[in-house]
Amino acid sequence: MYTLNSQQPVPIHPFERDEVTGSKLFTILRSEGELPYEEDLLIPHRKAYYLLVFVKHNRGRHWVDMTPYERKDNTLYFTAPHQILVKEAATPFWGTRLTFTDEFLALQQNASIRELPLIQNPQNGHELLLTAADGAFVEEMLAKIETEHNRPGEWQHRMLTAYLTVLFTYLSRLYTEQFTGAEPSADKLLLKTYQAKIEECFRELHEVGAYASQLHISAGHLSEVVKAQSGKPAIKHIHERLVLEARRLLFYTSSSLKEIAFDLGFADASYFNRFFKRETGVTPAEYRIAIRKMYQ
Repeated sequence: MYTLNSQQPVPIHPFERDEVTGSKLFTILRSEGELPYEEDLLIPHRKAYYLLVFVKHNRGRHWVDMTPYERKDNTLYFTAPHQILVKEAATPFWGTRLTFTDEFLALQQNASIRELPLIQNPQNGHELLLTAADGAFVEEMLAKIETEHNRPGEWQHRMLTAYLTVLFTYLSRLYTEQFTGAEPSADKLLLKTYQAKIEECFRELHEVGAYASQLHISAGHLSEVVKAQSGKPAIKHIHERLVLEARRLLFYTSSSLKEIAFDLGFADASYFNRFFKRETGVTPAEYRIAIRKMYQ
């Protein structure tokens, strides 16, 4: 598997304007055995958008963060913009791809969609296994979405929103069945806000108090609520996000430990080394050697 050298930042693939409607927010593309994946998808990268892929038939292996997936037929795969993706080889693909941006989810008519478990993805899932009946339903809804997508007119946006809401709601029900405890509750709003703020600022802000200031509440109240709702101290959420990003960079790039430490907001590489070992039990160098040896 290709890894990036120390001079290559993880590339971010921008959202491509939809060829049919010109939309910069949403696309749908059906494939009947083509090789739609360009060479740059074989290099570790992030996408600047959400991606849902319904696989009717495809073979091969791809990675999401540090986890490999052998692609299965009649399966849905989904990723969010912050994750690192890479394919091991281009293979013929039968299925449908949906892509959409944060701006699409921010539209008022899509408010109910963006709160669904499939989109929020509290369990950090990626692969949704479908029964034959589930696959048939998903394929039918995607066909309706594609038909409406190719039919511009006064009612197009409302119809697309309606079909997408039905599809994502159906998939969210399957998500909560396959990922135990995935159903979000209303009383976790502060926790979700805190986690979203960490996603936005984890490179710059490493202390709970800094996030409390951002959220205009006391550090004590934030810590109390986060611990009660998640079962983990508030600082642990920050540390876990830093460790996740460190693991990604150690696995997918050849950046030095000093470069990774600086990228994650650590002024001192030795402190980053101690932090990583405290959180994982191994040093960054030991982790890099072990994880690459595992998947050689």
